[in-house]
Amino acid sequence: MDRLVEATLQHGLIPPVVMEFPGITVGGGYSGTSGESSSFKHGFFDRTINWVEVVLADGEVVRVSESEKEDLFRGAAGAVGTFGVTTLVEIQLREAKKYVEAEYIPVDGMKQAIEVLNEATENESLDYVDGIMFSKTKGAIVVGRMTDTPTEGVNMQRFSGAWDPWYYLHVEDKITLSPRASTKETIPLAEYLFRYDRGGFWVGASAFKYFSFPFNKFTRWWLDDFLHTRMMYTALHASGESKKYIVQDLALPYSTAEKFVDYTAEEFGIWPLWLCPLKPSPGNSMHPHSLLSVSKQESKDQELLLNIGLWGDGPRSKSEALVKNKDLETKLRELGGMKWLYAHTYYNEADFWSQFDREWYEELRKKYKATGLMSVWEKVYVDVNAEKEREARKGAWERVRQMWPIGGFYGIKKAIESKSYVVSRASKWKEFGREDGK
Repeated sequence: MDRLVEATLQHGLIPPVVMEFPGITVGGGYSGTSGESSSFKHGFFDRTINWVEVVLADGEVVRVSESEKEDLFRGAAGAVGTFGVTTLVEIQLREAKKYVEAEYIPVDGMKQAIEVLNEATENESLDYVDGIMFSKTKGAIVVGRMTDTPTEGVNMQRFSGAWDPWYYLHVEDKITLSPRASTKETIPLAEYLFRYDRGGFWVGASAFKYFSFPFNKFTRWWLDDFLHTRMMYTALHASGESKKYIVQDLALPYSTAEKFVDYTAEEFGIWPLWLCPLKPSPGNSMHPHSLLSVSKQESKDQELLLNIGLWGDGPRSKSEALVKNKDLETKLRELGGMKWLYAHTYYNEADFWSQFDREWYEELRKKYKATGLMSVWEKVYVDVNAEKEREARKGAWERVRQMWPIGGFYGIKKAIESKSYVVSRASKWKEFGREDGK
């Protein structure tokens, strides 16, 4: 995404939906479920695509769009590559401005957060809306407007430099200093788009906890190269710690979101939580949608969803982690919600397909000769028994490699080895909005 933004900004343009991590790919954005703070207005990333070139399972190369093979164009979006391989994409662009004027609105709980989100998403002048809940009684809704002319007297803030604050910590500081009134800042556009890169939202703080290392402005500056998402997530997976972590994105109707947060607070105790309102896709889709209105297609198409990002330390015991994840899926379904399919998925086949139109999906797979590929469920399902067998087959070095702190150092080593290039702090997307080019 950073390379795409760098290229489009040279022409004064920007994609309507830009996923928050620089290393997320356009093809992944189409094949998976991808949304960001502009998705309340534009929908998931695939809704901003004009056409896609796909290599089908039998080798045929096809171009799909709203006017050509429209069923595959929409059906393959979010289907995690189970219809073929995406090789070329034409995306829509919109006029870019130099800055985002962000307003931080403090809220005292989920009830107020939902009220503010409802009001914000109905405001057509806004370009971006998301939020962070730091606890059950403390949070912020952040709304943004693109502009070329910053409001006089409003502070300029950046988030890409090593000495700059991590975004979520900065937001918490803003509402702590001003708990009853909103405050505003001007942020260069691209720095707003990738504001969560340093620290990976707040996941990066776990590395300091893992190594029992001080977590402060100096140590974050000193280790900055390791705390951008490209390196950090490589290290997280290589270390084996990702298997002990709860990483789930969950979409719920506004009407049940507060109950769900009450549940996660009690059962997981994970804070902060990310809040992102989403415009659901119309018609059949492998994207999350409200299960409360599944029999009312018109309502299903129009009701906004709330994405809740639940990312934090899970139980150390694998058996307890399994129970917790399964219970999470059960509670989510009870409240009419669905999860992103990139995360660990434990639904059995029947429960999984009860959330989607399986007949539609299977007929589409037959039509485009994709039945020889894995289905969505086969691709995302975590087979617990197979996982246990793999654990039992591990050699001595593999077991040692995942022990503390060896796993952490091994993860850092693999992250350094996989780092193919470094995005210069003087790259074009960071210069955009700086009159002096410095």
